[in-house]
Parts: sequence; structure tokens; C-alpha cells
Amino acid sequence: MREKGLYSDVITYSTLLDGYCLCGQMDEAKNLMDLMINNGCKLDTVTFTTSINWYYKDGKVAEARALFDSMSKRSLVLDVITYTALKIDKALALLHEMPLKGLTPDVVTYNTVLDALCKDNKLNCASWLLKEMESHGVKPDVITWNLLLDGLCKGAQINEALVLFREMESNEIAPSIITYNILCDGLCEAGRLGEAMEFFLTLPAKGLHPDSYTYNIIIKGLCKNGFLNEATELLRRMEDNGCPPDACTYNTIIRGFLYGKDVSKALEFVTTMRRKGAAADAHTTSLVVSLIMNHAVGDSDKALL
Repeated sequence: MREKGLYSDVITYSTLLDGYCLCGQMDEAKNLMDLMINNGCKLDTVTFTTSINWYYKDGKVAEARALFDSMSKRSLVLDVITYTALKIDKALALLHEMPLKGLTPDVVTYNTVLDALCKDNKLNCASWLLKEMESHGVKPDVITWNLLLDGLCKGAQINEALVLFREMESNEIAPSIITYNILCDGLCEAGRLGEAMEFFLTLPAKGLHPDSYTYNIIIKGLCKNGFLNEATELLRRMEDNGCPPDACTYNTIIRGFLYGKDVSKALEFVTTMRRKGAAADAHTTSLVVSLIMNHAVGDSDKALL
């Protein structure tokens, strides 16, 4: 670019920087920031925030903190994203300062920080903290593992979540129904209904009973895959097993039948839902109203509303 008389500005550099970070090439990102400084390009808040966030996601806490210090020296104004990362950094710093003040972080302390990291999608940093707590003699409990599993599943890293689940079992931590709900939901969202069903069917043998959330996850997975009869049967089994369907259950199966073009069956469930005191959510209501407006519902079906 320079040979053609063109010079990169901070936006050009920041775009390249984000590209390196997206590809996980943090060394190249650091070199680019050094190049920006050498070329007299003034680093802004966006530039720093981009790198800080990716360092945390990559589990490189020391590097992220060094950039924070550099921001302070340059008197840059922090934005909302930077403040979020700063809160996590302060939490990690306090965690490491506790022993110096005669305090010992327990599993609850670590879980609180892990929860913040997972919610902010700093999964590599969360994995690093898991090893850190174990190295300090703090044994992760089922909540610790569930936090990490939920973070991985929500981050579409289902294979990594399954590996972590096996590690959890090898550490003799008994999975809870919440553990299985997290995995079943992650598998269904990844289009792996069969594997979710396998987990679901093994619950009784493990002494666990599906709750309404478990049933809703599987019913949603069945509906998304067009297995509406199976979803209906599972709803009946849910009632027989003493777990009453809730508004989420009915809305899920109603939408399944609406998307499956079986309006009559969907409206039957609308009637049942109303009789049981549950209400349609905004999404379901919108679908039903749309069908009526498009004259897709006959008079006999309208009588069910």
C-alpha cells in the first residue's frame, strides 16, 4: 500500500487485527499492534478492546492484563465492552490476591468467576481457571462442571462438552439432572437428536428423573426434526410420570404442528393449553394470527380458538 502512496489508518489496522484474532493468531495480532505504533498510528479503545477480549478467550490472562495497563498509561476512555473485560480481570486479580491476605478461595468463589467467564464466552480462560483451582487443591463440584458444560454448549462446542463430560465422570463427580439437561439441549441444538435421546433414555438407570425442562428440550428436538407423533406421545408420558406440561411444553408442540402444516392438531393443543390455564407466548400467538389473516384456518378450526 505504501508503494502506491496509500497509508493505513486505525480502521484498516483494526480490521486486520480483528481478522488475526478471529483466526487465533494472537502473536501476529501483537506484531501488528507493534507495527501500528512504529508507523505512528494512534491506538484507540477499539483496538485495545479487540485484543483484550481475544486474549481472555484464548486463556492468556497475563497478556490481557498487560494491555489493560497499557490502556491506562495512554489515558484511553473505556467503553462498555472494555468494562466487562475489566470486571473479569479484577475478579481474577482478587482471586489471586486472596491467599496473600490470608484468605483461601473455595469452590463457591471459583464458581462465581467461572460463571462470569462462561457468560462472556471466555471459555479458554474458564478452562484455564478449572486447572488453576485444581492445582490449588480446590476440588470442582457438579456446579463447576455444569458451568463449563453450559458455556461450551452455548458456544456451539458440543464435542468439547462431551469430552469434558467424560472427564467429569472420570473424576467421580455424579452428573445431576441439570448436567443432562445442558447436554441434551446442546445436542439438540447441534442437530444430534439421536445422541440426546440416548442420554434421555439412560436417566432412569442412573436414578435420575426428567424434570419439565428435560421433557421440553426433547419435545422441542422431536418437533424440530418433524417427529410430531413422537413428541405428542412424550407429552402424554410426561403427564403419566407426574410431570405436568407447562406453557413452554404446549407452545413448543403447538409451533411444531403449525410448522408441520397440521393446523387442526395445533389448535387442539391451543384448546388444551387454555383449559389447563397456560397461555400462548408471543411467537405462538404471532403464528396463529398469521394463519388466520392468511385464511389458512377454516371455520371449524376457528371454533377451537
